[in-house]
Amino acid sequence: MFKTIALVTVALIACVLVYAATRPDSFRVERTARIEAPPEKVFPLVNDLRAWSGWSPYDKKDPTMKRTLSGAASGPGAVYEWDGNKDIGQGRMEILAATPPSKVTIQLDFLKPFQARNTAEFTLQANGTATDVTWALYGPSPYISKLMGLVFNMDRMIGNDFEAGLANLKRLAEQR
Repeated sequence: MFKTIALVTVALIACVLVYAATRPDSFRVERTARIEAPPEKVFPLVNDLRAWSGWSPYDKKDPTMKRTLSGAASGPGAVYEWDGNKDIGQGRMEILAATPPSKVTIQLDFLKPFQARNTAEFTLQANGTATDVTWALYGPSPYISKLMGLVFNMDRMIGNDFEAGLANLKRLAEQR
């Protein structure tokens, strides 16, 4: 009886491991919000990392997080490093490219609780007098991420943060 239970358990674990290996090799999470302001008003709030404290959902998750800004004041070369609680971890982001007033591309390096290098991208599309802002995060999905994805819905976890951040960005841009 014990041998049968052990064999069934090993077979189930093997099935889960094999299934995880079949998951996609990359991921993408994105959310879009319409902001009732022109792209020229929204763009500086994304392109200047000092402005992120006014709308980033991660700043609100850990108000005591240590932040270090360096490099350019805004745009390519602007760097934001953080070291926060268990919900925020530690990492670094650097603006790699900016096309005013339509796109900002950021290299996002997570250091703790796990290491990962991803790309964050903000796309601003004029829509009449408003702006459709898309916040996307994408990158490779190593095996451990594929395995974790069987338990945690990364799209929902990250997507909820993006929705909160875009709502904050909307409030801030529409006040200006």
